[in-house]
Amino acid sequence: MIAPDLETGIRHLRDLLEQAAVVVPFTGAGISTECGIPDFRSPGGIWTKMRPIEFGDFLASQEMRDESWRRRFAMQEQFGGAKPGRGHRALASLYKSGKIPGIITQNIDNLHQDSGFAAQDVVELHGNTTYAACLDCAKRYELSWVKQSLDQSGGRSPECTVCDGYIKTATVSFGQAMPEQAMQRAQELTDSCDLFLVIGSSLVVWPAAGFPLAAKRNGARLVIVNRDETEFDEIADLVLHDDIGTVLAPFIAH
Repeated sequence: MIAPDLETGIRHLRDLLEQAAVVVPFTGAGISTECGIPDFRSPGGIWTKMRPIEFGDFLASQEMRDESWRRRFAMQEQFGGAKPGRGHRALASLYKSGKIPGIITQNIDNLHQDSGFAAQDVVELHGNTTYAACLDCAKRYELSWVKQSLDQSGGRSPECTVCDGYIKTATVSFGQAMPEQAMQRAQELTDSCDLFLVIGSSLVVWPAAGFPLAAKRNGARLVIVNRDETEFDEIADLVLHDDIGTVLAPFIAH
């Protein structure tokens, strides 16, 4: 059901949240746009201006590794100071009330953790861009260390101090395998809930988009809050095509 207006939609969402025992949110780029983090896919988004670097190209080319890090720090200037928005804070309120055991996200911005979610309860399907890791031994590196290394080497991508492996942001690139542990945890959360809440995702990226479908098949109620239409609107119990921050602001605990 598509909400006829914002007020009715929020009222219906409140009813569904009150009736639910276990709520699992699934978030995409739309929840972070009000925080100053641009959407990747929408018109004017980052990927409409530059083609993403595929994982195979990162592995095969020093030039691509260098370019990948150049882009990362260019983006840092744009949204490095981003803070959680109203949507993040509303979900954190529901989490602290005990309704949400964990959150599944396609985002890489760490804003759910910043809003109050424990790191172990944030299932990051596409990784995290706020730190880096060696692709071979998985040693973690802070971005400040990477930046210092780049500055000292004239922009050359650094290699692991332990095993000489390539260091990359801890994100999942095109062509890179999805993280098995995160996918398994996301499936467990999906199976456990009676309300699955999609927020700010276009639901076009698979296999991530399979989770709301699985939840619905398991008998959970499905709510979609997204500016644009999705392919799953017709099977959802409630759809709100409104500003995410405005929809969720009433659920922030004060």
